[in-house]
Amino acid sequence: NVKGHFLLNSGELSDSLLFEDDGAPLTRKIIPMFLQQENHKLLILTKSTMISNLKKIQATNHVIVSFSLNANAVARRWEKAPSVDQRIRAASELSHIGYPVRIRIDPMVPIPGWQVEYSNLIDAIFSRFTPERITFGSLRGLQSTINNSSDKTWLPYLTETSNWGKKVGIGHRLAMYSKLINLLKTRYDYRAIALCKETLEVWEKLLLDYNKIQCNCVW
Repeated sequence: NVKGHFLLNSGELSDSLLFEDDGAPLTRKIIPMFLQQENHKLLILTKSTMISNLKKIQATNHVIVSFSLNANAVARRWEKAPSVDQRIRAASELSHIGYPVRIRIDPMVPIPGWQVEYSNLIDAIFSRFTPERITFGSLRGLQSTINNSSDKTWLPYLTETSNWGKKVGIGHRLAMYSKLINLLKTRYDYRAIALCKETLEVWEKLLLDYNKIQCNCVW
């Protein structure tokens, strides 16, 4: 009943498709409500490949599907999810049947050889489909997250402290973002790019206008 248009994110703190094979799938409990109105959209953020229920629903721009991806080496080391290639294939299937599909490459980690790893990820995505938009973000950690993490092998990459928490150093962040932004522009003529949870300084150094932001979680 509120005025205006809103995009509601169902996957910021958990996977949107977590219960697709259980008794309360989002595709049956939540999506129908968005199909019955014109004002708001649902954003499904996921690392899952459980898209069979989505494929049974008529694709609509009222439901946006965003896949969280990472470089293969990072995913194998720190993620518990279907392989990156499986996720790209699932994203491609939904894109080809008409769903708006976004990609979130976050958290980027400056592992040895990151230049090749993340370039390969971009090529793998565009070999199958063109996302509606791509959002980049880098590894970061609140102190509470760090304290409660049993695997702390990612902590050495957090070399900068901020009021929000610890981050990858700005030099590495700028290098990673600029590498992929330039690749997207030169190889694929692609410019629907934004940053997640970044500083104004980083936006300005990359010559991106945060006032025109079209990132993963906005309309």
